[in-house]
Amino acid sequence: MSAHVLDPIGTATVPSMLIGAHVRAGKGLVPALQHGADIGADAVQIFTQSPRMWKPSQYSDDVLAAYRAAQAEHPSVQATFCHATYLINLASPDPELAAKSRSCLTANLHTADGMGADGLVLHIGSHRGSGFETALPAVAEALVGALDEVDADVESCPILLENAAGAGDTVGRSFEELAQVIDAAGGDERLGVCLDTQHLWASGVPFATMDEADALVALIEATVGMDRLRCMHLNDSKVEFGANKDRHENLGDGTIGPDALAALLGHPALQDIPAILEVPGEGDGPREQDVAGARAVLEAGLALRS
Repeated sequence: MSAHVLDPIGTATVPSMLIGAHVRAGKGLVPALQHGADIGADAVQIFTQSPRMWKPSQYSDDVLAAYRAAQAEHPSVQATFCHATYLINLASPDPELAAKSRSCLTANLHTADGMGADGLVLHIGSHRGSGFETALPAVAEALVGALDEVDADVESCPILLENAAGAGDTVGRSFEELAQVIDAAGGDERLGVCLDTQHLWASGVPFATMDEADALVALIEATVGMDRLRCMHLNDSKVEFGANKDRHENLGDGTIGPDALAALLGHPALQDIPAILEVPGEGDGPREQDVAGARAVLEAGLALRS
């Protein structure tokens, strides 16, 4: 799933990551591919249902098969990721909310797997003061249970655990915590990780220089393992470093800035990892200029390493 940087005579030389964007799914899902193509994205991410409603969207097998076929044949959009609804909280101490969350996760994963998606990105949730160690067994059980219920083997859609910005009692605020979740799930190969740049920044993890980016990659390898990193969310931040708030901003308009993002994006170990924009644009999500700006940041990062 990698694109390539072209040298002046047009020969592909340096492998380069796919630049993607979160887009509207559209009726029947397939329009998401055109929405991505319209803004120049190499990959798309969509919600499998409304992000703030419990009721899952129902898609027939024919609709899911049509998406798989359209994705396989699409000339420019090379990968699809899904994002689970924000209401899911696998760490909740409330039995009713935990049960609803498990059911919702299973429904979201069923759709993503039926679409042939490359991953279902998940915010694990908050333990609401019960404690990380107390919540851990239930989180692990819910993750494996959803994967087993959908009958997803290692070649099917994985669940990608996203690092949190660190607010409140969120689970997964560090790669060490994400590694503990994966270990508690028996190291299930169907679990991966999604790195969000804004969440990293907000949780106080530096990556603004090549040395800091190198240290971050080493940290990922030492905790969850680079083989589990399947995608990145490429976002600037409305809040300062270490603010522990989830607030995305357009690239170049936030407190991270393009130079810091370039230091990370240019890292050689990340070039096969799709980077997906979740920026606000003008209020309706990533625009063509945002995708172009992300490519410029990537090119600057590659130049730093050349």
